[in-house]
Amino acid sequence: MASFPTTVNPSYGTVKTSKPKIRIANFGSGYSQRSTFGINQNLKVYQFTWQNISETQSDEIETFLDARAGVEAFDYTPAGESASKKFICRNWNKTIPFLNRASIRATFEEVAEA
Repeated sequence: MASFPTTVNPSYGTVKTSKPKIRIANFGSGYSQRSTFGINQNLKVYQFTWQNISETQSDEIETFLDARAGVEAFDYTPAGESASKKFICRNWNKTIPFLNRASIRATFEEVAEA
């Protein structure tokens, strides 16, 4: 499995989203019961931004993501995490605000697979 290039770290301001999968049973008088649903029911979604990096660095990131085309998983260790996780990236964009400088914003979705 490929590993995401770590030649440049994302800028501060990473967003980590949690949305556990749950089932809710509603009863009379407004009562309800909640339970988790399935294994790996709380996979994370990260929004990373690499701001004001060189064109070469942005090309390396974009080439890596293009090669996986949103379907092939890769390993990456987000800042502050102790172990790498498996991700896919189905959405990213690149802006070029200045000559030879670029910014990339990408959404990494954690996946559970062997």
